Amino acid sequence: MRLFPESWKLDEARNLCEEIVDCINKTAPIVDYETPYKMIRTTNVKSGWVNLDEVNNVDEATFIKWNRRLTPKRNDIVLTREAPLGDVGLIRSDDKVFLGQRTMIYRADNKKLDQRFLYYSLQGPTLQAQIKTYGSGSTVEHMRVPDAEKLVIPYPPINEQKKISFVLSAYDDLIENNKRRIALLEKMAEEIYREWFVRFRFPGYQTAEFEKGVPKNWEGGRGDLFFDHAKGKSYTSDDISESDENAMPFITLKSFNRGGGYRGDGLKSYSGKFSDKQLVFEGDVVMAVTDMTQSREVVGRVARIPDLGEKGAVISLDVIKLVPKTISTTYLYSYMKYSGFGDFIKSFANGANVLHLKPDLVTQQVIAMPPEELRNKFDDFVKPIHKKVGFLTKEIENLEETKNKLLPRLISGKLSVDELDIQFPPSMVDNEAA
Repeated sequence: MRLFPESWKLDEARNLCEEIVDCINKTAPIVDYETPYKMIRTTNVKSGWVNLDEVNNVDEATFIKWNRRLTPKRNDIVLTREAPLGDVGLIRSDDKVFLGQRTMIYRADNKKLDQRFLYYSLQGPTLQAQIKTYGSGSTVEHMRVPDAEKLVIPYPPINEQKKISFVLSAYDDLIENNKRRIALLEKMAEEIYREWFVRFRFPGYQTAEFEKGVPKNWEGGRGDLFFDHAKGKSYTSDDISESDENAMPFITLKSFNRGGGYRGDGLKSYSGKFSDKQLVFEGDVVMAVTDMTQSREVVGRVARIPDLGEKGAVISLDVIKLVPKTISTTYLYSYMKYSGFGDFIKSFANGANVLHLKPDLVTQQVIAMPPEELRNKFDDFVKPIHKKVGFLTKEIENLEETKNKLLPRLISGKLSVDELDIQFPPSMVDNEAA
């Protein structure tokens, strides 16, 4: 029985690629300020994407030195050879980037192989199984560069490859567009908060009386007057399960972006016991109180929980739930994310190896609270924004689910594209632009 249609061929990656280049296997010296030169680490490569929002920066000399083998460019494919093994991402921008350790680049010979078809093939079960087979190591799985060059790629004629790429890219484009819309909406919510409650240009500010730089009618007091907190659940590796059907979504440090906000691809599954206080549902606010990296990038950051199902999710001991008392969840989240509170509170975290912030310190800080009427006006503006973000987030999940079902069938030829009449854009017609 044939695994692929008769018109398909099999060949090794080294015969189908123009470039297969490994990283420089040394740690590049980074700088503690932002530059145009960005390092792609394994943590930046996940689920088909190279995320450059959270990167380490280097100076120009380091950038040139680390790119002496090859300078990555838009549409290059990045594969992680270790920790983790087999993650794939596509460079989707013209940023000045270079490969960090344990990563490598594939660039197809466009006369033989469509770059996007190679990208989707590397994510599919056939090549992922080969990658895992080549993985070796007593403690950490890793793949050698010669083995990465020997991956056997099934492929149809070039025009059929492009049709397959076109279909799957359409889903990626919709996903990327929704992510951009979410970023714009979140920026809008941030600007409203900063304009009203940081710059004090709220409705009616012209007639407001100020004392010591704060409106007189604002209430001051400890945070626990306005909100409370609930601690998360301690756990062991035995409590983390990917196979238990009754396991709960589990919010850990991996659920936070370094700059704050929820990170969907970091979600774990928890199969242990928990209390109702350790449950969170859509719209709830959580804060990271531990940081394993000593960088203080995560501790003190907050995230809003998306729709994770009727059962909700369990929070780990590294996370606390912030529970409103006299204020809305919308205002609480905005205050924690945009007022500078997170940067302030993380300075209290301590620990020799793992930074930890005592949860009680979060509610003990003295804050200034605007009157209820003004908070309600703010909610009227921002609640619809958060609702739209939730809708777009769910739409991204649905698009990704559909694409993930189509991908293995398309790149194996089980789902034919012969009958599709596709008018390719110029970038797909011109081989030199691939």
